[in-house]
Amino acid sequence: MNTQNIVERIREIINDETVEQLKEELASYHEADLADIFVELKPEERLICFKLLDVDKAADMMEFLSPQLQVELLGDIDEELASSILTKLPHDAAADVLGDMEEDESETYLDKLPQKFSDEVRELLTYNENTAGGIMNPVVLTVNSDMSVKDVLNHIRSRAEEDNMELYYVYVVDKQNHLLGVVSLRKLLTSPINQKVEDIMISDIVRLHVDDYSDFIIDEFMKYQYNALPVVDLYNRLKGMITWDDVHDLFEEETTEEIYQSSGISTEIVDEDEILSGNILNAITARTPWLFITLLGEFIAVHVAHHFDHTFSMLPIVATFMPLLAGLGGNIGTQSITLMVRGLSTGQVTMSSAFHHIFREFFVGLAIGVLFGGLVMLATWGWQHNIGLGLVVGTAMAVNMTMATIIGSFTPFALKVLKVDPAVASGPVIATTIDVVGLAVYFSLVTFYLVHVL
Repeated sequence: MNTQNIVERIREIINDETVEQLKEELASYHEADLADIFVELKPEERLICFKLLDVDKAADMMEFLSPQLQVELLGDIDEELASSILTKLPHDAAADVLGDMEEDESETYLDKLPQKFSDEVRELLTYNENTAGGIMNPVVLTVNSDMSVKDVLNHIRSRAEEDNMELYYVYVVDKQNHLLGVVSLRKLLTSPINQKVEDIMISDIVRLHVDDYSDFIIDEFMKYQYNALPVVDLYNRLKGMITWDDVHDLFEEETTEEIYQSSGISTEIVDEDEILSGNILNAITARTPWLFITLLGEFIAVHVAHHFDHTFSMLPIVATFMPLLAGLGGNIGTQSITLMVRGLSTGQVTMSSAFHHIFREFFVGLAIGVLFGGLVMLATWGWQHNIGLGLVVGTAMAVNMTMATIIGSFTPFALKVLKVDPAVASGPVIATTIDVVGLAVYFSLVTFYLVHVL
C-alpha cells in the first residue's frame, strides 16, 4: 500500500465534495492502514474522514493510533458519537484513551457511557497504568467447575458476541469468583460433551497479580508463551486477563523507553509521545537533565586537558589524536554498556554473574584494544615517521579501549546496586567517565614519552 498516493486520492475526493465516494473509499481499507492514512492527513481532513466512518470501524482504527491522536479526534467530534466509539473499544483500550484526557473531560465521557461499562473502566483507571490492573481487560469468560463441556460450549455461544470478549481460554471460578482453573478452547472442543469441566481443567495456573509491573508481565509471557494470562487480586479473585497483543504493545513501549533512556532522554519526566511530536518545551525538558550532568563531566575532562598544557606546547601534534581516542573509546564503552543493560533487562545477565561478565568484557576489550592500538601505531608511524609517537598513541588506544569496556560493563551493575535505573544513567555516565579517563591516560603516556624518552 502506497500511503502517500492514497492520501492524495482522498484529498481529491474531499475537494470534489463527493461524500458517498469518500465513505466507500475509507470503508475499503483495513483499520491498521486507515490509521497510517490518518497520520498523514491534515487535522481538518482527518476530522472529515473520521466522521464518515461507522462506529465499529472508527473504534477498531482507534487502537492503532497514538494516544495523542486518539484524544484529538474524540475531542473534535460530538460527545454522543465519541461515547459510542469508546463503548466499542475493549475496556483496557477505552481506559487508556480516557486516562490520557484531562480529568474533567474523561468524567464527562464516563458519565455518558453505559453504567456497567463505565464502572468497569473506572475500576481500571484506579490502577497504575503500568501494572497488570491498568493493562488487563476485565471482560473474561468464566464458568463453574460442575458444568459439563456441553454447558460450557453453549455458554460460550451465548456470550461470545458480548462486551468485546476475547476468547483464548475459559476460566473456572467458584461462587466468590476465586480462580480455580483454566481450560483451553482446544481442550473443550476435543473432550466428551458430558465430561465435567473440573476433570479437564488445569489447576496449576500461571497467573498475574493486579499490582505486577509491565517488565514482570513481559517476562512471564516470554517465559510461558501463553496467548493470555489471568489477573487476580490479593484474594485470588479473578479480575481480568492480559492477552499477547497487549504484551506486544508493552514490549514495544519498554524497548522505546530503553532506547530513549540509554541516550539520556528522560521518559519519567515527559511521556514518550510528547518527546518526539508533542510540545517543544516538553522535548527540551526531557533531554536537558542528563545533558547538564554530561556538561559537568566534560568540564572535568577540560580540566584534565588544561593540566597538561605543557605537553601541548612541547608536542602540538598530540591534540590531533584526541578525537580518535575519544571516539573509539566511547563506542566500545557504549557497546559494553548496551550489552549489560539489555542482558539485565532480559534476565540473561544477573547481579550474581556480574564478575564473570565484567571479567569477560575485560578480555574482549583488551583483545580489540591491542588490535586497534597496533593499527593506530602503524598508521601514526607511517604518517609522522615517528615510531615513538606511534607507540605512545597505539598504547593509549589499547589502554583506553580496555578501560572503556571495564567501565561500560561495570557501570550498570554499580547503578543497579545504587537503585538507579542503568538504562537512564548509563549513557551520560559512560560518555563523561571514558572521556576523563581516556584523556588522563593519553596525556600521562605522552608526558612520560616527552620526559623520559625524548
